[in-house]
Parts: sequence; structure tokens; C-alpha cells
Amino acid sequence: MKILITGSNGLLGQKLVYLLSQNTNVQLIATALGKNRLTFKNGYEYQEMDITNAQQVEEIIAKNRPDAIIHTAALTQVDDCELQKEDCWQKNVKAVEYIVNACEKYGVFLCHLSTDFVFDGEAGPYSEDDNPSPVSFYGWSKYAAEEIVKRSKGSWAIVRTVLVYGIAEDMSRSNIILWVKNSLEAHKPIKVVTDQLRTPTLAEDLAMGCWLVVNQKAEGIFHISGKDFLSPYEMAIKTADFFKLNKSLISEVDSSNFTQPAKRPPRTGFVLDKAHAMLGYNPVSFEEGIAILAERMIVN
Repeated sequence: MKILITGSNGLLGQKLVYLLSQNTNVQLIATALGKNRLTFKNGYEYQEMDITNAQQVEEIIAKNRPDAIIHTAALTQVDDCELQKEDCWQKNVKAVEYIVNACEKYGVFLCHLSTDFVFDGEAGPYSEDDNPSPVSFYGWSKYAAEEIVKRSKGSWAIVRTVLVYGIAEDMSRSNIILWVKNSLEAHKPIKVVTDQLRTPTLAEDLAMGCWLVVNQKAEGIFHISGKDFLSPYEMAIKTADFFKLNKSLISEVDSSNFTQPAKRPPRTGFVLDKAHAMLGYNPVSFEEGIAILAERMIVN
């Protein structure tokens, strides 16, 4: 099977390259904007592709003729999307139009990545049958992209996920585990919210979920996340426990203590019954995820 990945320099993209390059039955093409940032070069071919350039998207897909595309590239910084709406729309919506059009033209199965932020967070955790109602521009952009994919005449799957964490090469962005660990090691007090709930997702689990979808060409919407329903405060406590750090430095607050450009849905998280039954998806616990991340930190 020939698979093309977009956004291969990102966290999920890197995990997919690591996972799929080990599979001798997969011919892998990794694409991203600019140069390849992975030091790991074996088992795949890298090609530059700007997803906001319709002609380039068409040319790359026409040249490679993949059996499937896993589309991970997007603008995911929620506040940036709120402040830079035009850029967000180009990367999260128009780019999806270009990819969907090319997939239809060349008969390519599309696995499109989406988010829990398509929901308003009033009634989580959510199943695939629940109705989206975004509360941020980022959420609206991802919902609009989902609608484009759903209208496609081709074969498609939408994989929604929640609060992805992990360690990758050359990454400027942190995650809650690293932030808590680094802060507590520096004896710095931190305030962590208790009134938001998520099912945090290990990047390796999400990569496996995408592979399960693509390998089976399973069509429809799938919720792929972690299985533990936690507040950021609970995640921080579990992180402190794992690394044996001082929990007394962690203070409980609610989200009204923070001023952010974009509104966050308070209670999302996913019901994983469909992914478990149809795909055989079985994520690790949050504690197991911390241990895997800690191991990656040593390797990197």
C-alpha cells in the first residue's frame, strides 16, 4: 500500500513516519512545508508540499498516486486561529478542498484529522453520532473541513482526536506533561484548571489509530483518543506523582483565571466504543503515556 502523509514535520506526522516506515508492506511518502526536519531518513521518501497551494497539491498527488492520504497538516494553535482567521481558513479549510478534489480525481482514500473542538463541551464525553457545535474559530474551521470531506464523492474517514501529547524531534511546542515537569523541577508554583475535562491522547496511539483506519479503509467518523477522562489539574497531579515531584506547588483554579483570545469547550473527551469495536483500537492509560513520553525524552 502506498500512503502519503501531510504535515510529516509535526508531532503526529513524525509518529506516523516512524510507525509506517517500519512496515515493509507500506510505501511511504512524507510531505510537509519546507525541508524534512526528521533525522530519521530510512523507509520513506520526503517531498515538499504546501497544502495551501492547489496546483502543488494536485501535482504531488498526481505524481505519486497514493492509495491513501493521511492529512495531519493544519493550524492547530487555537488562539492563533482566533487572531489570524484568514490564515486559519486557508490552512484548515481551503487546503482540505484541494486535497479532497485531488483524492476524488485519482481515487485516493482520505483519512482526515479533526478535533474535539468541533463540540461545544457542554455534554462530553462525545460519541461519533453527537452533533458538532463549535465555540471557537479553530473549531469552526475544523467543522467546515469535516463538511467538505463528508461531501466528497470519494472514499474517506474523519479521525477526531483530543489534546495530543508526545515527544518529537525539533519541536518548539511543549505539552502539559513537560510543562508540569519542568515547572516543578524548577520549584515554580503553577496554577492548573479543574473545570475543563478531556481524554488526553498519546501521539503514538493516535498514529496507530490512523493506521488502523487506513489499513482497513474504514469509512466514516472515528473518535481516537486516550481512555482516561481527566482535568488538566488531574493530569498535573499524575505527572508530579510519576516523576516524584512536589505536588504542593500545583494550585487548583478555574478557567476564569486565564484570559485567552479563543473560548475553550469545557467538557469534551471521547467515547471510544466504535473505534474499539470496528478498528481494534486500544489506547494506553494516561500513566502509561507519561512513562512512554519519559522514555522518549531519554532517547531524544
